[in-house]
Amino acid sequence: MKFHTEYLTLHTKSRHAYVHLTPQVETILKKSGIKDGMILVSAMHITAGVYVNDNESGLIEDIEQWLEKLAPANPNYQHHQTGEDNGDAHLKSMIVHHQVIVPVTSGKLDFGPWQRIFYAEFDGQRDKRVIVKVMGE
Repeated sequence: MKFHTEYLTLHTKSRHAYVHLTPQVETILKKSGIKDGMILVSAMHITAGVYVNDNESGLIEDIEQWLEKLAPANPNYQHHQTGEDNGDAHLKSMIVHHQVIVPVTSGKLDFGPWQRIFYAEFDGQRDKRVIVKVMGE
C-alpha cells in the first residue's frame, strides 16, 4: 500500500464560507499516482468541517440557513465565558463533521453524478489547513 499526503491552506474572506475542494483533491490524487484505494479529506480545525454534497448555490445557502437554525450565533454560549466568541462554530462543525473518505477507482474519485467535496468554515478570516491523504495501490 502507498500513501501520499498534502496539505491545503485556506483563508476565507468571511467568517462563514463553503469552499469547493474537488478540483484541488483531484489534482492531489493525480499527483499521488494511486489508482485504487481511498482518499481522506479532513479539516484540521475544530470550527470547520468537510462534507460531500451537490455544488449548487441554492443548496449551499439552504445548508447555511439550516446550520444557523441548529446552532445560531448567540452570545450566551458557555464557551464564550472563556473569552471566545465562536461557540456556534464548534457546534456547526460537529453537525457537519470534520472529514470524509472517498473511494478511488481507476485513478478517479468514485463519486455519484452530483457529489463534490466541500470545506465548511464557521470561524474564518485566518489561515486554516486541510489534510488530504491518498491511500492505495
